[in-house]
Amino acid sequence: MINFLNISKDAPHKKFVEYYKLAESAKQNLIEAASISSFSTSKNEVSARYVNLKYIKENEWIFFSNYESPKSIDFLEHNKIAVSFLWDSINVQIRMKANIFKSSNEISDNHYRNRSLEKNILAHSSNQSNQISSYDKVLEKYNLLKSDIKKIEKRPTNWGGFSFIPYYFEFWKGHKNRLNIRESFSFENKKWIKKFLEP
Repeated sequence: MINFLNISKDAPHKKFVEYYKLAESAKQNLIEAASISSFSTSKNEVSARYVNLKYIKENEWIFFSNYESPKSIDFLEHNKIAVSFLWDSINVQIRMKANIFKSSNEISDNHYRNRSLEKNILAHSSNQSNQISSYDKVLEKYNLLKSDIKKIEKRPTNWGGFSFIPYYFEFWKGHKNRLNIRESFSFENKKWIKKFLEP
């Protein structure tokens, strides 16, 4: 589930919400799952992974992560990303290009306060994506913190939100015989330009 907080009323955001509501009515699994592709300038390679989008606040799209993870390092090295949603229940794909940056402390702190205790323990205990000797060691680190709740009351400084602001949207609606409907929106000269694309 994605939480909409005073979402922008511009054309691409309105279209996203329309498709979101259709997918929600169709019981779309993992409706909040967004595939994000990033580029590492130091490694000269592209990586992709799914994240759970939590909020869209005006034109700011927000998810949360460990700030020392490989993807976070990619974002800080190169602040342009590609984002995709696939909602197969309604045969729709949504693509975006966006600029990404760390969310405000206020956004990160508010979200942390409203998460479950179990998730917040993991935010403290896990050095996300770092190698570890075994899964048992993961549980050991987790359970050690679980027994000392005071340590996890405050959000760790290496965990928080990332926000991205799209400057390009493409909406793909599948159709029989591959007569797919493709519409793009590009933010140019402070306004959204709509175009139709051939299938």
